[in-house]
Amino acid sequence: MAEHDELIVRQQKRDELEKQGISPYPYRYDYTLTISEVLEKFKEADSQTLEEKKPRVKTPGRIVAKRVMGGASFFHLSNGKERLQIYVKKNAIGPEKYATFKSFDTGDIIGVEGSLFRTQTGELTVLVEDFTFLSKCLLPMPEKFHGLQDKETRYRQRYLDLIMNPEARLVFEKRFKIIRGIRKFFDQRGYFEVETPMLHPIPGGANARPFVTHHNALNMELYLRIAPELYLKRLIVGGFDRVYEINRSFRNEGIDFQHNPEFTMIEFYQAYSDFNDLIKLTEELFLHLQAEGVAPERVVYDNNEISLTPPFQKVDFIESLSQLGPLTKEDLADPAKVIALAQKKAAEAGAEAIPPVFAKAADYLFDEFVKPKLVQPTLVLNHPVELSPLAKPHREMEGRTERFELFMAGAEVANAFSELNIPEIQLQRFQEQAKNREAGDDEAQFVDMDFVNALQYGLPPTAGEGIGIDRLVMILTGTRSIKDVLLFPLLKLKEE
Repeated sequence: MAEHDELIVRQQKRDELEKQGISPYPYRYDYTLTISEVLEKFKEADSQTLEEKKPRVKTPGRIVAKRVMGGASFFHLSNGKERLQIYVKKNAIGPEKYATFKSFDTGDIIGVEGSLFRTQTGELTVLVEDFTFLSKCLLPMPEKFHGLQDKETRYRQRYLDLIMNPEARLVFEKRFKIIRGIRKFFDQRGYFEVETPMLHPIPGGANARPFVTHHNALNMELYLRIAPELYLKRLIVGGFDRVYEINRSFRNEGIDFQHNPEFTMIEFYQAYSDFNDLIKLTEELFLHLQAEGVAPERVVYDNNEISLTPPFQKVDFIESLSQLGPLTKEDLADPAKVIALAQKKAAEAGAEAIPPVFAKAADYLFDEFVKPKLVQPTLVLNHPVELSPLAKPHREMEGRTERFELFMAGAEVANAFSELNIPEIQLQRFQEQAKNREAGDDEAQFVDMDFVNALQYGLPPTAGEGIGIDRLVMILTGTRSIKDVLLFPLLKLKEE
């Protein structure tokens, strides 16, 4: 039967329910236990115990399977995660109700009331004594044996994916628990969870291309947040010594298996600390998530077994180009040779031209040759100043900053540094970024004079870090694409 024809048949069934005085869309339903609670509460109850006590339940669910016979039928109800069998007998509920019940379709949502028993195969089952219709499913469900397999359909119709694929629901349950575990970790350490603006008059906090919008009443251009960093550091200036925000940020860049223009991260800032303190804190966070049962000690990701148990290995950003990349130590001593190699490799790959700047060349070579090899959790340290306009100069290494990035499974998961709190240097860095923007770098940061003004009131020694929650969830759940851990990933509009 074509989908349109089945829609008409199901609409007719809905109309017939109304003729019988049954509302196909009632306002509420009082239940005693969910399907999960029924299965958990009575999982140890044997047939004899159920026969003697006849425990009664009243539970809602979606019909996902039905086997209709003459005078009795078996159905399965689902809550999207687990299934509960129900048994309906004509002589138990009467011929009229039984005929109505048999007319229900897969996908319909109902509530059933009755006593529990176990079948001969031992399956926990509700002997239905009464039922309530809760919502009509007008479109046919995917065929049960093949489910919903098409990836694009799963992303576009996530609601259907969650109905048909319990494993999808489990991934998102894990995501929610990971976020809850992260929030608990920072709450226990005296951090305040705060909220900062998502509409920025001046974009900042990261090198990224922003989304631009317009506020009509104020007649001003605004930008969707690319990072909450500069606002969170303003709070440190104001006296909140420990803050974090689990935030949505937006970057107008490409889409691939690791990137979505809208993403979730946590940024946190701790006064009177430096980036070494955050290395320790980050490792403690992973141990906390393991203790909470939301992160494994080891995970298989893209056919690699990854140990998530600290301490994590460390590597210097520049030295990694010779240890894991295409350069020798002698090459690194010659900036012109590094720039030439990066420009050559970028041209061969059809990438954007690399400017004749050592730090930019090193960054390109790192991304192309080093990052894919960082499978085990690795802290990459001491980035060049040109790549870190908001980080404090390294106290021992000229031209470097006190910064680390955490990589695992070939992906950047966290970025942290000792925060630059010297107003004059911060203004100089902003001005250098402005020159880069004028030269065509549309990811360079804007000059934010109010932030410089805030620094002039005094930002105490501070360390800050951002962790990409989407990528972290990908790794902790062994999921290959970021679309599989986003409930509603951004997709190109489907042509009708």
